[in-house]
Amino acid sequence: MEKLYADPTGKSSRLDQFAASAALKNAESDAKRAHDRGRIYIGSVALTDQTVTKVNVSGKIPNATVSSCLDISKWRRVDAETKKPVPQPENRLTKYLIVSIIEKYPGGWRVTRDEPQGKSC
Repeated sequence: MEKLYADPTGKSSRLDQFAASAALKNAESDAKRAHDRGRIYIGSVALTDQTVTKVNVSGKIPNATVSSCLDISKWRRVDAETKKPVPQPENRLTKYLIVSIIEKYPGGWRVTRDEPQGKSC
C-alpha cells in the first residue's frame, strides 16, 4: 500500500502479490484518485493487534477473517510536486479497527476485502 500511494505511476507497488479482488481494485482506484489530484502519501503504515477471528479451510477457497488495528499516524498526504503536507481533517482517525478477508491463492494468501470499522483502536 505504501508504495502504491507513494508512486504516482502506480507501477512499483506489486500490490497484486498481496491483494486481489475488491481489496486490490479499491486500493488502486483510491490511489489513482489521490494521484489525479496531485497527491501522494509518504511515510509508513502499521498493522498491530492482528487476530484471526474465523477460518474456513474446508470450502472451495480456503479463507480467513482477520481483525487488526491499522495505524496510519505516520502516513502523510503531500503534494506530489512540492512534497509539502496537505491539510488533513481534524477528526481523522489515525488508528482504527479494520476487518480483512484473506483467501488462499495458488501463489499464496491474498487480502480480498478490507472493511474499516469506523472506530479507533
